[in-house]
This record gives sequence, C-alpha cells and structure tokens, in this order.
Amino acid sequence: MSTTYQIINPANEQIVKSVDLADITATDKVIEKANKAFESWKKVAPGDRAKLLRTFAQVVADHRQELAKIEVENAGHTIGNALWEADNVANVLNYYSAAPERLFGKQIPVANGIDITFKEPLGVVGVIVPWNFPMPIAGWGFAPALAAGNTVVLKPAEYTPLTAVKLGQLALLAGIPEGVFNVIVGKGSVVGNRFVTHPLVRKIVFTGSTTVGKQIMAGCADQVKRVTLELGGKSANIIFADSDIERAAAAAPGAVFDNAGQDCCARSRILVEKSVFDKFMSSFEVAVKKFKVEDPALPTAEMGPLISKKQLETVQAYLTKDIAFTGSAPKGSGYWMAPTVLMPKSATEKVWQEEIFGPVVSVMAFDDEADAIAKANDSQFGLSGSIWSNNSSKALRVARGIESGNLSVNSNSSVRYWTPFGGYKQSGLGRELGPDALDAFTEVKNVFIATDN
Repeated sequence: MSTTYQIINPANEQIVKSVDLADITATDKVIEKANKAFESWKKVAPGDRAKLLRTFAQVVADHRQELAKIEVENAGHTIGNALWEADNVANVLNYYSAAPERLFGKQIPVANGIDITFKEPLGVVGVIVPWNFPMPIAGWGFAPALAAGNTVVLKPAEYTPLTAVKLGQLALLAGIPEGVFNVIVGKGSVVGNRFVTHPLVRKIVFTGSTTVGKQIMAGCADQVKRVTLELGGKSANIIFADSDIERAAAAAPGAVFDNAGQDCCARSRILVEKSVFDKFMSSFEVAVKKFKVEDPALPTAEMGPLISKKQLETVQAYLTKDIAFTGSAPKGSGYWMAPTVLMPKSATEKVWQEEIFGPVVSVMAFDDEADAIAKANDSQFGLSGSIWSNNSSKALRVARGIESGNLSVNSNSSVRYWTPFGGYKQSGLGRELGPDALDAFTEVKNVFIATDN
C-alpha cells in the first residue's frame, strides 16, 4: 500500500499537490515491467530508436513553458532557470538521439581469425534524481541510457516529483513504448534502496549527497552492480590579481547563489590574491547587494527560495560567526534567505570545508599560485571551479594543478551537454554528458572468429 506526500511551494508554503509514494511491491512491479520491455527495446533498429528520441526531444520542447511553470511552483526555481532546464532536457535527448547509430565496436588485429567488439545495453537502469535540479539531472541519466538500448526506472526526489511525472507522460506521447521509460515516486529508503537490492536493476545512476552515495555504492557491491555517482562539491572560485577584478566580482554572486546555492557546482569558496583582496571585496559587496532575490515567477528574479523549511534551518545553522555582509530577501511566507558572505579565519572551519547547500559563500585570501592551488585542493570534494586570470599560461597551470572534474577560466560555467561532467575524489564516480557517458550504459563484448579451419 502507498502513503501520501504533500508537495509544498517553497515560495509561499502553499500545498501544490498530493502524490502517492510507492511501496516495495509497486517498485518491484515497475522494475519487472521495465525488464520485460527491455527484451523488445534493445532490438529496436538504431535508426528507429534515434527517431523516437528525436520525437521525445521535440515533444519536451513543445511543452517547455508548462514544464518550467511546474518547476517554478514545485522547486522555487526562477522562471529563467526553469526554461533553461526544460530546454536542457530536450537538448540532451537530441544529442543522444545520434548515439544509437554510432555505438561503434572495433575490429582488432589478431592472428588466425577476426576479433570484433560490440557495445551492448545493460538492461534496467535505475535513475535516482535529487531535488535541486529535477529536470536536467533526470535527462542526463535517462537520455543516454535509452539511447544505448536500456530501459529506465526513474525515481525523483519526494520534494520535487512533478516534472518527472510529466516527462513520463511526454515520453508516451512521443511514442516511447510502454515500460521503456518509467517514473515512480517514492522515498529513497524504499524505492531507491530497492533499486540497489533488486537483481533485475543492472545499473544505478545517483545524484545527491556524498553520504547517501557511499551507501548506494556499498549496497551495489553485493551484486557487483554498475553505478554512476555525482555527489557533493565545495568548489573554489580563484581570483588572481592579473584578472579583470570588476568582472570577476560581478560574476561571483551568480556562481554561488544561483538556485539559492543548492547546486553541487556552486563556487562556495572564493580565493582572492592578497594584493587585490580589498578591491575585490568592495566590488563583490556591491554585486551581492544588487542580486535580486524575489518571487521566482518574475522574469527579473535571480534567486528564489530554498527548497524546504528543513533545508533553510540546516543552512542557517552554519551562520554563527564571520559574516562579512549579506544581500536581501523577501519577508513572510516561504523559505527565503538572504545571500550571505562569510570570512572564516581558518581553512579548518566547517563553513570552509563542508557543503552547506545554500546561499552562503566563504572568502579567503591567498599568497601566490602555489598557495591558491593548495587551498583549492584542501577539500574532500573535487567537482567544479573557476580560475580568473588574464595570463593564459598561469590559468592552464592552475587548471592542471586543481583536483577537479570541471573547471572554467574567466567564466563560471560548469555544464555543457556535449562535454563530460563529473568529479574527482568524493565528488563522484564516472562521467555524465558528452560522448563519454554512453560507456557507462553499455558492456563491451569481445568476439573472436577463427579463420584457420
């Protein structure tokens, strides 16, 4: 039997909708349905599978306004972000629609025969999606999985299931066969855990906290189940004295406060070369105070509320000292918090080391290039980061020295759907997006054919 969960609009604390949460029995039925569908989906001709994915992409694009409106109401995302997120799903589907016809194997020279390889689908893929970016992160998992010939069971977060449910409906509208792309709403401890233990689920794609990711990885070991993990981050934004300080300062608020700081790629540590520290902080304060935190449905909004009261309380618990200055936020109903800038005195402080996952950034000075790299790498995480310098040689040296999967020079951009995304250290395992993602959804089969008889 199922239980009911109430979806709350984080901007006004009003109930949006009630949804049923699946139990283990319902989860098993969906997994078995996906496994049955796999037998026919993997045999669909590459060109036909590609055409279905292109149609799915177009249907998503046609419903971008509806999807974005749902995300504003369900997750508190700004309308500008939500439209980008809907477009990202369509773009990722389009990108991987080219994959079915290009899953090339190899012919390897051997003696006395021919050796060829095939890239074959795994089976049922369980995709577990977090609440911070429900649409795009879902697409990063299900698009390459479907393109490679797998079937998918997608579990959205309890807080934010509505766009996932809609995407499931749109898949059927696009002609994706029943059972190929499934959405099931439920608790991680029930549905997500069943993905781990069910033998018909051959791979799990998980985005979320490092703590839960470790539990999933440990659970998958029992069946040697494939897993892709995109986990936490504490990314550094490094500002060198030879950069355009005003430009770097103007860009810094968006790099950390976008989506209310609920972003594993958030540049939540800012490192500034000592000689320009005061100059940067002066410009940065102006930029933070101008950052628009308002009703996310407004086209001018740059930041909305946090996802829940629980998350707001968790973030605020970090604000015990070292506050340099804050921006502003609406009062009254909703899980609102002003962008906050901290100046910790030590790199051992919790605010410098732990992922806060809210609109909080810590700023610290560094002495030179080596010190910047050392401070940036002094973290269990290694997901993203930025380097600001007009010296291209220095920027490249620093980029090679930083232990992180995604870096930008004179930019705070982390994600392009045609380039790899993933982390070093405890930020994750494997890569999503780009051409590399398909390897995570296929097995390589080697076949030797003797020709000497």
